[in-house]
Amino acid sequence: MKLPNKLLERKLFKSGYRYIIGVDEVGMGCLAGPVVVCAVAFEKGFFERKHRELDGVTDSKLLQIKQREEYAEKLIFEKDMKFQLTYAYPNTIDRLNIYNASREAMRRAIKKLVLSSRYYEKDLKNHNTKYKIQNPKSIVLVDGPHKIPKLGMDQVAITKGDQKVFVIACASIIAKVYRDKMMVRYAKKYPGYGFEKHKGYGTKYHQVKLASLGPCEIHRKSFAPVAKLM
Repeated sequence: MKLPNKLLERKLFKSGYRYIIGVDEVGMGCLAGPVVVCAVAFEKGFFERKHRELDGVTDSKLLQIKQREEYAEKLIFEKDMKFQLTYAYPNTIDRLNIYNASREAMRRAIKKLVLSSRYYEKDLKNHNTKYKIQNPKSIVLVDGPHKIPKLGMDQVAITKGDQKVFVIACASIIAKVYRDKMMVRYAKKYPGYGFEKHKGYGTKYHQVKLASLGPCEIHRKSFAPVAKLM
C-alpha cells in the first residue's frame, strides 16, 4: 500500500508558509448522524523531525479501528500540530444539502483553527505598550476535487488527498475516530438501529432496522432511503 508522503508540505514551507492546514470530512454518505470535519495545522518543526510512530498514517478508511485510534492519540498530543473539529448535524444537512453543509463545517473548522493560531507582536511605535495581532501565512490542503467556497485563504484541492498528502490523512483519521465514538454514544440513546456497528452508513442491516423502527431524530430526512419512510 502506497502511503502519503510529505513532499508537498516541505515544498510549501520552503515557499514561506508558517502553517499548513489539512482538512477532511467523514460521514458524507451516511443515512444518520453528523458529518464530522477535522482541520489540522502543522508547523515547520514537525517536518524537521522523524516520526517513526506515524509512518503508517494514511486514509482512515484503509486502517483498522485499533490503528486509527492509536494514530489519533499520538497526533492530538503532538506539540507542532493543532486541530479543530466541527459538525454538520442532520437538521443542517437537511436544510442546506449535504455538500453545502459539509463545506460550511469546513469553513468553521478552518476559521477556528486560524484564530487559535494567531499570535501577538509588540508594537514598537507605541513603546511596547500595545500589541497587534498577526495572522501567520497559511495554506489549506483540501481533500477532494473542489476548493472550499468563500474561504478567503490560499488553498489547494487534491483528489484522494487523504491517500496522497500526510496532513490530510491526519485530518481524516482524527475525524473518523471522533465520529465513530459519537455514533457509539448515539447507539445508547437510540437503541435498535445498530449505530455502534455501521456508524450510520446505509448497510443492509441498517436499512432493515430503519424500515422496521422508522427514522429517529438523527436520521437525515432529505436522504431518499429515509425520506420514503416519512
